[in-house]
Amino acid sequence: MSEQVGREVQPFLIGLSGPIGCGKSTVARMLGELGGTIVDADVLARQATAPGAEALAAIRARFGPEVFAGDGSLDRAAMADVAFNDPQALADLEAIVHPQVRRRVEAMLAQAERERVPFVALEAIKLVEGGLAERCDEVWLIECLPSTQQARLAGRGLDQRDVDQRILAQGEGLADRLELQLEGHVKVRRLATDGTLEQTRELVENTLADALAPLILED
Repeated sequence: MSEQVGREVQPFLIGLSGPIGCGKSTVARMLGELGGTIVDADVLARQATAPGAEALAAIRARFGPEVFAGDGSLDRAAMADVAFNDPQALADLEAIVHPQVRRRVEAMLAQAERERVPFVALEAIKLVEGGLAERCDEVWLIECLPSTQQARLAGRGLDQRDVDQRILAQGEGLADRLELQLEGHVKVRRLATDGTLEQTRELVENTLADALAPLILED
């Protein structure tokens, strides 16, 4: 977790997590528009599994050539089909990829500190499992109603089978479980994004102002 000493050069770190399809990327984008630096763990995970990345050898050793395309690149659809249907496979994949993502996250946080940005939003659906929550000053759990979640995932072009797979892989009550895991370790805020974009933006602006207010008062 960021230290209070030297806060003027160490950005306030907000972790964004919660169930898939509930608006983490939307909230992150809004925080970026408000002056923050965005670190997207999903983007970093794609970098960690891009052609030539060191994680590919471990993935091939664990899952075989079936999850690779003819050109040697990772077949992400095939990999997702395996991982989202087998909890152990998902855990094994995360054990390979998470350390690589963590290394990239730390590099981006160091860059943000050098650039003296006011705050960083770290978007990661596996914030706790990836060992990143402990680095945060606050964690915002982004959630919405199941009906909203289903509609948003369908709007991404996923068929109902894919939607059900991804939701099932996370299990029910993810936000509740995350809050329990984080209790006593980091301040947690829960943001519901079922409203309009304007309502969500107002919620994000108010929450950010509340989070940063103690730091402004210290200055």
